[in-house]
Amino acid sequence: MEEKDKIIFLVEDNRADIRLIQEVMKTSSISHQLVTVRNGMDAMAYLRREGEYCDALRPDLIVLDLNLPKKDGREVLAEIKADPNLKRIPVVVLTTSRNEEDIFHSYDLHVNCYITKSRNLSELFKIVKGIEDFWLSTVTLPSEDV
Repeated sequence: MEEKDKIIFLVEDNRADIRLIQEVMKTSSISHQLVTVRNGMDAMAYLRREGEYCDALRPDLIVLDLNLPKKDGREVLAEIKADPNLKRIPVVVLTTSRNEEDIFHSYDLHVNCYITKSRNLSELFKIVKGIEDFWLSTVTLPSEDV
């Protein structure tokens, strides 16, 4: 049986961070597709397969920034974890916020992992590589069919 590409759903508004993550993922040995949206409204439309996203593929992993336009990442996380069709998709918060309240609130909403972005390019590269190695190679992810 051929294994399907892992779908990584990146919700990030910073173009530089998007490009860096794309570059890191190009070096991946894991067969994947990186899908990106730049605001919280598009994130929820994609996940719910609404409008232009009616044919969207269900992600295996969501990488979510908290500070997003249109709909904040905190709201997006709350909606994902409250939705019976989405709540099992692992969510990794990758954000610049070091605010203790954001960290506690994210875990209260059942985020799977909270990582603070580094502004150091090589550190950010290591962080993204670590996310890829752990979440796409090591962890057993739930399938949509369960």
